[in-house]
Amino acid sequence: MKLLFFDDFRLGVLRGEAVVDVSQAVSDIPRVGPHDVINGLIERFEAYRGRLEDAAASGPGVPVSRVKIRPPLPRPINIDCIAENYLSQVTSSEPALINAFHKSPGAIIGDGDVMVLPDVPASNFEAEAELGVVIGKGAFNVTAAQAMDHVFGYVNFIDGSAKGLLPAKHHHFQVKSRATFAPIGPYLATADEIRDPHAVRVRLWVNGELRQDFSTSGMLYNIPRCIEWVSSIHPLEPGDILATGTNHEGLVSLQDGDRLELEADGLGRLHVSCRDDLKRTWPKETRLERLRRGLPARAEQLTGKYAKPPKD
Repeated sequence: MKLLFFDDFRLGVLRGEAVVDVSQAVSDIPRVGPHDVINGLIERFEAYRGRLEDAAASGPGVPVSRVKIRPPLPRPINIDCIAENYLSQVTSSEPALINAFHKSPGAIIGDGDVMVLPDVPASNFEAEAELGVVIGKGAFNVTAAQAMDHVFGYVNFIDGSAKGLLPAKHHHFQVKSRATFAPIGPYLATADEIRDPHAVRVRLWVNGELRQDFSTSGMLYNIPRCIEWVSSIHPLEPGDILATGTNHEGLVSLQDGDRLELEADGLGRLHVSCRDDLKRTWPKETRLERLRRGLPARAEQLTGKYAKPPKD
């Protein structure tokens, strides 16, 4: 089942190219806002599955092109992002120890929204394409063997980054948790929609040009191991997102007007645009392209505020 919010956060089920309003089927879930609806539904999904299937089968559909799609998980309790989970030519040749960072739920935006590049002296900004795992049952100190029983589904996830901010150590908060730096969507797919989450093709286009193209088969630490490790540190709650990392080779600097499209197999295509009120510019080469030219993997700013003066 493919679940999404649309217009004024009506809950819908995607049926082909149409969305069916199923809000009435979940009207008895206690809520303050839409986050309570989806988190409550995930927690009690088996009790509501039949109602949703009936509503989706019998209700009138509206073309998706005629609605405003909203983030399918407007406010997770936790967003945990696995760091350096892929080997590549632009990262270390040795596998990193398993590690993660916490990303603010306040960074969430949805399909058609704008990722804002803030007025900070970042060396550059990047968008990392990732498969997001959505937690179903709460998980605390679960084993890898138990972990997949705690997965509700999957979602496209972009990990926005403001690179090069100081201090260089212990800096993930200001690099990763900026407002708008966690685009997700357009919908949330239940686990049965994805045959094998460790064989998903993930692609990111920037201005129509394919930049990232990799398979989740390349994960150093698979989803069960990631859930085991993260849940040994803090409880995971229904509706939480575990972002599984990216292959860094295709990362490219973002700038004003860029159009991002992320598609992981079975999860639709997420569309996001970028806005930089400072109109800064960067070279439009991937990290791998730069390395092949003998340049540093991450590009330095060319023009605008914070650009370094040219060397004599």
